Amino acid sequence: MKEKILNSKLILLIPAYWACLFDEIITIINQSDQYWKGDLSKANEGNPIGAFVMAHHTSGLFIISALWLVLIGIIGHYLSGKKLKIFALFVLIVHSFGASSWLSQFYSFWYMIIFIFINSILFIEVDSIYERRKFEKIRI
Repeated sequence: MKEKILNSKLILLIPAYWACLFDEIITIINQSDQYWKGDLSKANEGNPIGAFVMAHHTSGLFIISALWLVLIGIIGHYLSGKKLKIFALFVLIVHSFGASSWLSQFYSFWYMIIFIFINSILFIEVDSIYERRKFEKIRI
């Protein structure tokens, strides 16, 4: 399975999944104790959809996160070429922004810069691997 994904177009989603998971985890970690004790008015989320589900149940963030991860894979499966790269980059940028808001607020500006820098490198490297493997398949 791992080799199949690494040799398919879905490899382009790795940076997007990384940023998404990081954003979700840092969002979970930085919720207040009051929120986890049931005061749903203390939900802290910039995304209006996420904020809505978090305001209704403490498991809302987990449910919406799982659904979004599945949806990324489904959308990625049906897109190809330039559209897939645009979608993958969009998800990467959106979740890099989301995570960066937590990093700059609770940690430091430099953690945010490092996070964005790593994400940029990851996107370029994964795209290079994908293009190289695509070229090798065409050559064979």
